[in-house]
Amino acid sequence: MTVLAPLKSPASGPSSPRPIRRRRVGLARVAALLGTALVLLLVLHTMVPDVAGLGLIVDTALPWFGLAVPLLLVGALVARSRAAIATAVLAALVWSVMFVPSLVPLSWTAAPASDARLTVASQNVEAGSGTAADSAVALAGTGAEVVALQEMDAESRADAGTVLDESYPYRYGVGTVGVWSVFPIENAQMLDLGLGWKRGLAADLETPSGPVSIYVVHAASARPAGHGERDAMLANLADHLERDENDRVIAVGDFNAGSSDRALADITAQLSEANQSGGGFGFTWPATAPVVRLDHVFQRGMDVVSNTSVPAGGGDHLAVIATLNLE
Repeated sequence: MTVLAPLKSPASGPSSPRPIRRRRVGLARVAALLGTALVLLLVLHTMVPDVAGLGLIVDTALPWFGLAVPLLLVGALVARSRAAIATAVLAALVWSVMFVPSLVPLSWTAAPASDARLTVASQNVEAGSGTAADSAVALAGTGAEVVALQEMDAESRADAGTVLDESYPYRYGVGTVGVWSVFPIENAQMLDLGLGWKRGLAADLETPSGPVSIYVVHAASARPAGHGERDAMLANLADHLERDENDRVIAVGDFNAGSSDRALADITAQLSEANQSGGGFGFTWPATAPVVRLDHVFQRGMDVVSNTSVPAGGGDHLAVIATLNLE
């Protein structure tokens, strides 16, 4: 009698392609869905409702979403899905259009520095850190004609003044902000920015090339749990800028808003911020490992010939230093 060996089911064999195919289909769907979501998030981030601070989080993290693109592309390639690959490539293109122009080093395109130029150095010196004097020494050492400091308390203001007052004969301060200048300061005034807080000032710098308006700002903190006060301050600053009659205007300081934050839209519609001289995002906070640019030098009416973010003192923000041609 012949005994027949039992037949093996093709589906149960280790070489069966069906489980692998199913996994690839699942991966393709996930990759395509995530790629589409990323594209929509990048394009429509200002429409994300700010519920529980979601809008603030998305705006602040927007540059970092580019890190998801390689992961999506790898997943799409593993899944061998044209649709998933297409969405990953589209996400890469959208992110590149939004951010790559701002990453190009300013040194590649900047105009030559003229004899009539102005260097502005600014930093949040972190009240209570005891490092204002160190920051002042470092900023003065850059050769800046104007030094702007934020988050000063009485002690840090006195420490900074001890360093700066001799070299910068013109100064004005109010509340947590102050400005020191080698040029005469005219029309200096406090800006309450709608809240009655002493965290902003405006003045005219009387340079040999004519007046330059300068605004020094220390905006309220922004947290997911609440950032209405910061938003109000930035909106009021935008109103002041709109009414400024000078051709040359600088707004500098700690805005507590990343470059892609929707709260800056009314300001960036009037003033521009130059790329970093060496390229990159120019993140300024926290100083030990910066992940967001909270400190800015916005301007109009001048050519920026250099723009950098550098350590100064021991505060929790990097300093921002920009040189602008006045003529």
